[in-house]
Amino acid sequence: MPKHIVSGLKYMATVKLRKKGQTQREIAQALGMDRSTVSHYLNGRNLSKDSIEVAKLVVNMCPKDFLLFTHTLLKDKDRTRIIIQTCQKNRYEGKVKNSCIGCGLCVDTCLMKAVVLNDLKAQIDFEWCCGCLICVEMCPTNSIEIKEVVD
Repeated sequence: MPKHIVSGLKYMATVKLRKKGQTQREIAQALGMDRSTVSHYLNGRNLSKDSIEVAKLVVNMCPKDFLLFTHTLLKDKDRTRIIIQTCQKNRYEGKVKNSCIGCGLCVDTCLMKAVVLNDLKAQIDFEWCCGCLICVEMCPTNSIEIKEVVD
C-alpha cells in the first residue's frame, strides 16, 4: 500500500509541475522517476483511482502530518520537499523575533530546509515553508511565529 500512496503523490506532483511549465525530463529528475512513468501519469495511465484518492487525503492532512507522513514513505528529503511544496494548498508566512539566540535547532529540524541562520538569527524562506510548525515547537525562546496566508 505505501507504494501506491507514493505513486498517487508523485502523480499529483507530476500534473502540477507540468502545469507550471516543467518538462517531462525535469519532472522525472525532480521526483526520481523515469520519463516513461511521467508520460504515463500525464496521460492518465498506470495509476489506480484509489491511489489518487488516498494521495488527496494525505495532501489534506494538517501540514505537519502531511510532511512527516510523506517523508516516512519516501525516505528522501529532497523529493519530500518537492512533493510538499508542489502539492500543498496553503501558503505560510511568519516572523522571527529579536529574542532568537541563533541556536540552530530550527535549522536542524526543518525537513523543508526553509530555515537558515543569518548573522546568528533564524530566517525563514516562505517559498519553502509548509506550515508544519516543527521549528516553532523546537524554538527554546519562542521566537518563531508562522501563520497561514489567506488570500
